[in-house]
Amino acid sequence: MSEKLTEFMDVPQQFIRDGNQFLARCTKPSQKEFIQICRAVAIGFAVMGFIGYFVKLIHIPINNILVCVPYQYLRPISY
Repeated sequence: MSEKLTEFMDVPQQFIRDGNQFLARCTKPSQKEFIQICRAVAIGFAVMGFIGYFVKLIHIPINNILVCVPYQYLRPISY
């Protein structure tokens, strides 16, 4: 029973040890590295935005062709 308790308590301790080792190795980026990362993220956002815009721009006419309803059916019926 004591062995299982020791094994159960070892898992969180090992996790905390690994976390502390990881944080000890981490360093803050310099200002130059930070600006470079920000530029890369901004360019990525812009590229994904343009791709989404052009995909939407292409699919609107295709959707209208597929769901095309002739004009005569859109007018109200007058008797």
